Amino acid sequence: MTDVGRAASKPSDSKYVATPARNAEVIRDVQYAKIDGLPLKLDLYLPKNRTDTPPLLVWIHGGNWKSGRKDRCPLAWLTRHDFAVTSLQYRLSGQAIFPAQIHDCKGAVRWLRANAEMYRYSAEKVDVSGISAGGHLATLIGTSSGMKELEGTVGGNLDQSSRAQARLNMCGASDFVRIRTLHYRKDLDNPNAILAQLLGGPFMKKRDLARLDSPVPDISEDDPPLLIFHGEKDPLVPLDQSIHLSDRYRNAGLAVSLETIPNEPHVPQEFWDARRRSLTLDFFNQHLR
Repeated sequence: MTDVGRAASKPSDSKYVATPARNAEVIRDVQYAKIDGLPLKLDLYLPKNRTDTPPLLVWIHGGNWKSGRKDRCPLAWLTRHDFAVTSLQYRLSGQAIFPAQIHDCKGAVRWLRANAEMYRYSAEKVDVSGISAGGHLATLIGTSSGMKELEGTVGGNLDQSSRAQARLNMCGASDFVRIRTLHYRKDLDNPNAILAQLLGGPFMKKRDLARLDSPVPDISEDDPPLLIFHGEKDPLVPLDQSIHLSDRYRNAGLAVSLETIPNEPHVPQEFWDARRRSLTLDFFNQHLR
């Protein structure tokens, strides 16, 4: 059985092919930061002929934090519903260990806000969404607002906020201490585990860092609304992770909805079917319009 400590058979965003909506203006490879000579870039999908400033949807790709790429953006279809969409690149675990990944994502959000007027989308209505590893990072953005150690300075624009007004988490882990101690104890000392590669060492030596990298412990009453999709039979990130996350959200009095896809594994095709697309659109309209 695979888990967050072992590689999936394919990158977690390989089951879909993202095609930009026909009405989208596509701007690729916009650099938002440069770290140690490595340019960090994003792609923009903007509704053509827009007369207002649409909400912005930020997509973070999956891939075990060690692979994946930004040019697969399954939210690009939402440009036809007058949303601006962006898909961002972040440093992978082979390039830098945590917290580099969350620093990059927050740096991208700050850059996007700083350049909202240039590209004509809203700086006030921003969603952050992601799948698998990207779902984890999107959720962490929502629960770590104001935490200096997770904010970083990537890309500058430190006068801008990295907060999100809504989030969509597709089967992303939310509590690394829980997943290790409940589900995958045999990997606690494994230096080659995916989580160990992310943290820079095995879980037992990086437990405090694993806790810092977990969204659940820092849930607070001002966190933004959250929509979660998860396959019932997910062998990589157990459904328990999303149940625990949604329970903690409800206990804090926060808006959350968990959509479980029966009998499906990690990143099922059903994430992109008509029902889930409708739920996604309704969620964004409710919280960003």
